[in-house]
Amino acid sequence: MDVTELFSLKGKTALVTGAAYGIGFAIAEALASAGAKITFCCRSREHLDKALCDYSERGISAQGFLCDVTDEKQVGEMLEKIGGVDILVNNAGIIKRIPMTEMSADSFKEVVDIDLVAPFICSKAVIPGMIERGGGKIINVCSMMSELGRETVSAYASAKGGLKMLTKNIASEYGAYNIQCNGIGPGYIATPQTALLREPQPDGTRHPFDSFIISKTPAGRWGVPQDLYGAAVFLASRASDFVNGQILYVDGGILAYIGRQP
Repeated sequence: MDVTELFSLKGKTALVTGAAYGIGFAIAEALASAGAKITFCCRSREHLDKALCDYSERGISAQGFLCDVTDEKQVGEMLEKIGGVDILVNNAGIIKRIPMTEMSADSFKEVVDIDLVAPFICSKAVIPGMIERGGGKIINVCSMMSELGRETVSAYASAKGGLKMLTKNIASEYGAYNIQCNGIGPGYIATPQTALLREPQPDGTRHPFDSFIISKTPAGRWGVPQDLYGAAVFLASRASDFVNGQILYVDGGILAYIGRQP
């Protein structure tokens, strides 16, 4: 067998939540390059329309939906329009940087609903169809905060830690049906959302957070969305058929590194 055939996604339909821009867009782009039909969803009409143009500019024929992935009814209606989903990427997420003692329970719950409950809802919705078709792939976009804590992100870290365990539980419960559920844990990725944290200060020095990330990353740089391409295609393809319940951290080595000795 030609080994490259193991990574082909021809004939597969992928649903990537929150893929209007950023990491979700990059993952969808990677899956499309391997031959998958791309469907995606987001909550904003403005973002949806712009994303459709962006996909078209890259030669990708993507189908987009307005959908609140925390709403079971909306997710079910979207899946009826899509038909069968072979690859689900639970990417939609938010973060609220608020000290724990200043964060309301409602704000905490909102983060958990989008970052953890929504992947449960979407996975629950696609699994019966995957069983009928003889298998499928679920990829949960986890985080450094699935393993590490940090100031002001108690809700996000709680949700992403839970998502890691949801990944393992889906693998445990449905692995016998040839469903593989794994996670990608991106490190710190250079996207428009992190641009302000990477801009030089007026005196030409690095932003303090930029310096912090560089000092903690053995690769000595921020990741770029393209760094996630290989992991996404691997976990979506036959190449990972005996990989289940794992989190693949694409972090430049952060989790392996205690930091430089002063």
